[in-house]
Amino acid sequence: MWQMAVEDETPLLHVKNIKKYFPITTPFGKVKGHVKAVDNIDFALHKRETLGLVGESGCGKSTTGRTIMRLTEPTAGEAIYKGKDLFQLKGQELQALRREIQMVFQDPYSSLDPKQIIGHAIEEPLTIHKLGAKKERMERAMDLLHKVGLREDQYYRYPHEFSGGQRQRIGIARALAVDPAIVICDEPVSALDVSIQSQVINLLQELQHNYDLSYVFIAHDLSVVRHISDSIGVMYLGRMMEKAPTEELFAQPLHPYTQALLSAVPIPNPKLKKERIILKGDIPTPINPPAGCVFHTRCPYAEARCRTEIPMPRDLGMNHVVACHLYD
Repeated sequence: MWQMAVEDETPLLHVKNIKKYFPITTPFGKVKGHVKAVDNIDFALHKRETLGLVGESGCGKSTTGRTIMRLTEPTAGEAIYKGKDLFQLKGQELQALRREIQMVFQDPYSSLDPKQIIGHAIEEPLTIHKLGAKKERMERAMDLLHKVGLREDQYYRYPHEFSGGQRQRIGIARALAVDPAIVICDEPVSALDVSIQSQVINLLQELQHNYDLSYVFIAHDLSVVRHISDSIGVMYLGRMMEKAPTEELFAQPLHPYTQALLSAVPIPNPKLKKERIILKGDIPTPINPPAGCVFHTRCPYAEARCRTEIPMPRDLGMNHVVACHLYD
């Protein structure tokens, strides 16, 4: 199992073997195959924990987050939150649970209505969930603007009047409007300048401390993920390759793919040299992923069994779990 053990604490969210396959259809509507975007992902998220999900573009990180949110329907699996499977909820019961799990999107501009003032954008979740009177919602929106580092008088402005970093702060304020327990952050800083990235990351950490939030933090920048995450899951072609506490993963990466990823992280010291691991070949298509271990076509240590047997996740101690035949 991929979940990490925490003494005397039940996971706030337990994702079990979720799959998301997108059908490929002919012009006549016949299904001729599937894109296996997410394939048997399993992890646990505890209260006040930040779980980072990393991997190359197209590995299924964002689809995992959107599937948990039910923005796209799962093909299989479970997402247990407070004893309820999010994938089985419908109607009002699903809407009530959505209040407790919110999302911050990658592109802060396209996630906002250009014709709606940002004060109303922040109030919208409160309106949907019928929380507070009109005056109370307005006061809540202005308070949130202040908490994310904006001014209350900016309530009446439109999204195009803000910078990218400010728009992302608005997105964070909107996600916090209904007091969620979990926030799924889908590459929230990838579209921002480096100096602004650090401000937004620090803001997320401050809000987590003040509101006891849990984050699923999706990103491709390993230095950012290392700074904010308590544990990290490494994905490749829809599967989880390795998962461990952050410093344990950086100190001792076990999976060949994780080792290659970390070797690409620059060291801010010109006197130190690090050997770069260059992976050969292209990423296989998720339409027809390789049999056995999906990484075997690029792995420098691949054996015959890697081409036929799917490696099962193994806990090697220190909550360090890896799916690789090298550690059987």
